[in-house]
Amino acid sequence: MSAGQGKKVIVSMIGLDGHTTGGEIVARILRDAGIEVVYLGCNQTPEMIVRAAIQEDVDLIGISSHASNYGQIVSLVELLKRNGAEDVPVVCGGNVPKHQARLLIEKGVAAVFPPGSGADSIIRFVLGNARGATAGLCVNGEGIA
Repeated sequence: MSAGQGKKVIVSMIGLDGHTTGGEIVARILRDAGIEVVYLGCNQTPEMIVRAAIQEDVDLIGISSHASNYGQIVSLVELLKRNGAEDVPVVCGGNVPKHQARLLIEKGVAAVFPPGSGADSIIRFVLGNARGATAGLCVNGEGIA
């Protein structure tokens, strides 16, 4: 099997967050690791992301966040549950204050990666925690997990 182990992820921004650089970098890192990436870009609603996740049968959703749209990330997690896709983890990366990152984790976000998180730790987390992962929980030394 390829390095990406057949995993497929969505990378997106949520709400009015127009900062695309972080999401584009993560999408490239994941693609280079052999992981299939569905890049949705910016201005996506939780409903749009959930619809795409179900249609594309993804194994993980990555949200790049540089705005105070944390409520929409929680809504995304809740919508996944309501649509029977609670086994699809949501990961967030970007400038998220530590107190807010802890709240996101409490509300069901699988991990929060701060700026400067290493490519290897992101890849290991995705492969170890994506839906259907057989590797068990990866410990992310740089993020809050």
